[in-house]
Amino acid sequence: MSLLGFEEVMDTGWMMTMASPSNPTAQISFFTHEQTAPVVPDISVEVEDVDAVYAAVRERGAEIVRELRDEEWGVRRFFVRDPNGRVLNVVSHR
Repeated sequence: MSLLGFEEVMDTGWMMTMASPSNPTAQISFFTHEQTAPVVPDISVEVEDVDAVYAAVRERGAEIVRELRDEEWGVRRFFVRDPNGRVLNVVSHR
């Protein structure tokens, strides 16, 4: 499957990730449901250091929807609710 020049790089059955062949760090993920968390995130954002972002978000008092944890498919992530109510999946690859 191809979408806007992106190619499928992962499909868990409930989440599919597409990446640019020329810049594999340019990715987008689509969720049908959430396998390991209480809500489906509205958007996924990859950061260089998820632990540092998690600490900063907690320090600012933002609502953590799902605590920081390692996932079996090689990422470390948490969910936070933004001021408009959207849930962000903040993630780093391990």
